Amino acid sequence: MLKTLEPTQETFQQFEKKYKALADAKRLEILHLVQKHSSVCVCDLAEMIDMPQSKLSYHLKLLLEAGYLTVKKKGTWNYYSIHDEELNNVLSPELCCLFRNEDKC
Repeated sequence: MLKTLEPTQETFQQFEKKYKALADAKRLEILHLVQKHSSVCVCDLAEMIDMPQSKLSYHLKLLLEAGYLTVKKKGTWNYYSIHDEELNNVLSPELCCLFRNEDKC
């Protein structure tokens, strides 16, 4: 059963953050690489994307705040995985009631 979203400022701000996190080619590439490898260490991801770890951390922070990634610490390294449910919700029918007429939901 789909949950119904209320058209509140908080809801709109929440989705603004989520879509802003996706509105960057590097972050989309990061999501693709994390998905492809299931779980990936930040050290390996920095090499894959050819980006300094400090800059990569900024992108990962935005993706984490948007809820698209999960992180597990193993020793001194962080391992990132896709948060499937959260990523799927962005393009799901859940949003229909905010942007379509009721008879089209």
